[in-house]
Amino acid sequence: QVQLVESGGGSVQPGGSLRLSCAGPISFFSIMGWYRQAPGKQRELVARITGSDSISYADSVKGRFTISRDNAKNTVYLQMNNLKPEDTAVYYCNGQRFSVDYWGQGTQVTVSS
Repeated sequence: QVQLVESGGGSVQPGGSLRLSCAGPISFFSIMGWYRQAPGKQRELVARITGSDSISYADSVKGRFTISRDNAKNTVYLQMNNLKPEDTAVYYCNGQRFSVDYWGQGTQVTVSS
């Protein structure tokens, strides 16, 4: 059974930083990504990285968030800097293989003063 396990969420003040981690068999997937879902909103793509390290970001996080992968540690990271209240959401790790999505359980990120 393929499992993705997120960690690193928490509460932070505006302008602060957090690093999320997603542990799992990342080489199994062609694309790894981070999504988020705020209360009352649809889940949205935040960032994604392919096996060839092609990276894309949502416009709302460009210049503030960085996605990376460490194949040796089977981990994908999302470094989040200059966090804003509108970044508050549950963040989910996603892996895609042959158009099938695999999801982690999610980790809460709260940005508030």
